[in-house]
Parts: sequence; structure tokens; C-alpha cells
Amino acid sequence: MDNEMLIMNLIVDAGNARSYAMEAIRLAKEGALEEAETSLQNADAEMVKAHHAQTDLIQNEAKGGHTEINLFMVHAQDHVMTAILAKDLAREFVGLYRKLSVRRES
Repeated sequence: MDNEMLIMNLIVDAGNARSYAMEAIRLAKEGALEEAETSLQNADAEMVKAHHAQTDLIQNEAKGGHTEINLFMVHAQDHVMTAILAKDLAREFVGLYRKLSVRRES
């Protein structure tokens, strides 16, 4: 697969991960904690795909290939970093909403 396609996959997979993370927060806020956990698992799965795309780019570079650093690549890396942060924060929010739910039931 050429670098442009790998970069596009990186953007798509990271964007999907971010969307699932935000969905998890929304679902937890609504009290749908099990569904929120499913969204977090989906976010994790999308991040694994993004990580594989990154790994392919790194391996290509290690083999002597050249990856041009352009706006497209910077944009892809921005998506990855944003998705990682969103996923981490979503996990925290879901945990917080779970604690609040337990307290309300007590």
C-alpha cells in the first residue's frame, strides 16, 4: 500500500476512534453505561487499526523508504493524537458517570 493510502487510513481510523470515544461520553451521560463501554471497545479497535497504519509507515522508513512530511501527514498525526486524548478522557468520563450512577442508586 502506498504512503498516501496509509496516511488516509490513519486519518479515517483515528477519526472513527474519536467518534466512538465521544459517543461513549454521550451514552454514559445518558446512563447507558454498558453501551458506553461498547463504544470504548470500538474506539480501542479503531486505534489498533490506526496504530497498524502508523507502524507500516515507520517500517517503511526503517527500510530506507522516505515518507514526505507534508500537511496531509501532519493532519493525520493530529487526528491520531486527538483520538488518543479523546479515548483516554472518555474512559475517565465513563468511569465517573459509573460512580455517580452507583451513588444515586444507594
